[in-house]
Amino acid sequence: MNDTPDTRQQILEAAMQRIKHYGYGKTTMSEIAKDCGMSAGNIYRFFASKLDIAEAMARKFNAEMYQSYAAIAREKTPAPERLRKYFDFSMRHTFDTIEQEAKILEVAEVLSEERPLFFNEQMAQERVYLVQVLEDGMRDGVFRRLDRPEETAEFMQAALMKFRFPQLFSHLTLPKLKRELDGVLDLLLAGLSADAKVP
Repeated sequence: MNDTPDTRQQILEAAMQRIKHYGYGKTTMSEIAKDCGMSAGNIYRFFASKLDIAEAMARKFNAEMYQSYAAIAREKTPAPERLRKYFDFSMRHTFDTIEQEAKILEVAEVLSEERPLFFNEQMAQERVYLVQVLEDGMRDGVFRRLDRPEETAEFMQAALMKFRFPQLFSHLTLPKLKRELDGVLDLLLAGLSADAKVP
């Protein structure tokens, strides 16, 4: 393999294919290097560890998610509808990805344990789009005035965490998860509505 700007991406693609097939725990750096036609020592010039490769995989997945979140946040539909669409997309996309590539769940589990700051960063980025929708809803008079929309977005994420990473937190089917998600969103949106009062 040539030492080009694409080498890192080629290593990542090879690693993703192997991890999807064999799982994170059963994949070694030397096997990834062999798949790339390079020495095991050389691969460390691009990734310091297998955990760094796992994080790079997650970042690639998240970048695609962020594009979808941004598109939902920009839609010209009512804010409550966009919030429902945001969380529904998030749940379905993650659920479907893990159903199709079951070994990816192992990567998520390892990262949640070994790289908690990465997950914090991810949730902070996702809040950017939630805050945009909340601010649109306040401006349009659909949501009550929120003194700290960033904090409200954080609380929403906490309340809906089970649905962001569904297979990490439950073994429910997608229809059952969808029923629960709709119910929790009903409660949250009622609390956000323009005439709602905090008891």
